[in-house]
Amino acid sequence: MTGRHAERRLLLESIQREEPQFVAIYGRRRVGKTYLVRQTLSEAFAFEHVGMASASLSDQLLHFRDSLLRNGLRDCPPLASWHDAFLALERLLDQPRPGRNVVFLDELPWLDTPRSRFLPELEHFWNARASLRKNLVLVVCGSASSWMVSNLVRNRGGLHNRLTRQILLRPFTLRECADYAAARGLVLSPRDVCSAYMALGGVPWYWSLLEKGLSVAQNLDALFFAEGAPLAPEHDALFASLFRHSEHHRRIVDALAAVGIGADRATLLARTGLPDNGVLSRCLEELEQCGFVRQYTPYGKAKKGALWQLLDPLVLFHRKFLASRPRDERFWTHSLGSGAQNAWSGLAFERVCLAHVPQIKQALQIAGVLVHVASWRHLPDAVHPHGTQIDLLLDRADRVVNVCEMKWSAGPYAIDKVTADNFRAKLETFRAVAAPRRTLHLTLVTPDGVLPNAHSSIVQSQVTLDDLFADIR
Repeated sequence: MTGRHAERRLLLESIQREEPQFVAIYGRRRVGKTYLVRQTLSEAFAFEHVGMASASLSDQLLHFRDSLLRNGLRDCPPLASWHDAFLALERLLDQPRPGRNVVFLDELPWLDTPRSRFLPELEHFWNARASLRKNLVLVVCGSASSWMVSNLVRNRGGLHNRLTRQILLRPFTLRECADYAAARGLVLSPRDVCSAYMALGGVPWYWSLLEKGLSVAQNLDALFFAEGAPLAPEHDALFASLFRHSEHHRRIVDALAAVGIGADRATLLARTGLPDNGVLSRCLEELEQCGFVRQYTPYGKAKKGALWQLLDPLVLFHRKFLASRPRDERFWTHSLGSGAQNAWSGLAFERVCLAHVPQIKQALQIAGVLVHVASWRHLPDAVHPHGTQIDLLLDRADRVVNVCEMKWSAGPYAIDKVTADNFRAKLETFRAVAAPRRTLHLTLVTPDGVLPNAHSSIVQSQVTLDDLFADIR
C-alpha cells in the first residue's frame, strides 16, 4: 500500500486498544478511504456495509439486511426501520467471534435519507449498546464531508465528543504519486509526475487511470478530451458527491476562480450573493477540509483579514481547458508548447509548490523553526508605485523571510537582467512597505535549479523538483 503511514498507524492503534473505539474517516471523493480501511482492518471485520447513493429508505434497509446475512447473521426478517436494523446488527455481534470486532459502515451519509431517523438510531446504537462492547471498533467513512463534519466531528447531540479518532484523508503528495505510479508499472520521470499532478492533483483514483506506454500528454488527452473521457464529468460529480446544497460551494468556487491570489469574506459575500448568516463560513470550511481551497492571512494582516484561494488542480484544469468543451480529442498533445499551456503550467506549478510547503521548509533546513506561511500583495500608490504580488512568504522566528519565487522551466532557470531587476524591485517594495526590520532571502523554487550566470547571485537559496519529492512523515 502506497503512503498513508500515519493513518494506518492510527487505525492499527484503534484495534489494539481495550476500550470500544468509534473512528470517523472523511475526505474528498476517490481519495482512498475505503481502500485504506479494507487494506488495514479487513481481517478483523465482523460487519461491512456500503450505503447506496440516491436510494430510498426501503432500498437502504433492504441492502443493509443483505449485508447482515452475508456477514453471518443466521436469521434476519425484513427490516422496517433503522431501529430494527441496529437491533439486528447487535444480534450479529452477539454471535461468538474471537478478537476485535470491526464494524465498517462505508458511505455513511448516503444512509441518512430524508425522514429516515438514521442519525438518532446511530446515536442510540453507539451510546446504549456499542460503547459497552470492549472488543468493538466502529469505523465509518463518507465522501460527503459536510455531512461527516456536521453530524459526527462537530455533533452537538447524542454523539457529541463520542469519536475516539477522526481521520481527514488528504490527497497524495508528489512523492506518494511517484511511488504509486511506480507500483503500477508506469515509467515517469519526476517532471512527468509533476506535470500530471498539475492537472490531477494527488487523488489516487485519478492516477489509477493512467495507462502504461503513454506519455503524460497522451494520458491527459485520454482522461479529459477523448470521446467518453472518464474525468471529463468529474468536476460536476465532485461537488454533488461531497456537499449537500452544493450550489453554494460552486458559487464560492466560481468567485475564487476569478481572483487568483484569493478573496476575503466581504468580497466573497458580494460576489456570491450568499447570506451573511454562517452559510459562507460553513461552506468555506468544508471546501478547505476537502482540499479545494486554502485559507491564509496576508503578511502583516490580522486574522480577520484572512483570504481564501482556490487550489484544487483538477477543478482549475477543468475550468481553464474544458469549460469551452474543445472538440479535439488530442487537444493537450496538440497544445504542447503553446502560450496558453505554458502560462497555465507556470500557475499550476505555483499551486503544486503551495501544496508542498513542508518539503520546501525541509529543503531550506528550517523545518524545526517556527515559520508563518503567508502571501502578500501591494497595489501601486504614490509612494511605492511598483505593484507587487508574492505568493509564498516564509516568515521565520529568526527574523529572516524567505521570499519564494516559483518558476516552471524546461531546464535550469536563467535569470536575465530584466528578471533580476524585477526581483530587486519586488524585494525593495516588500521591505519598504511591510518588512523593514526583516532580512529578506530570495528563494527560487524551480524544477532544475538556477543557471549560474552574471545575475544569479541575487538568489540566496534554491529548491528543486527533487526537493519537492522529499518524504515528510
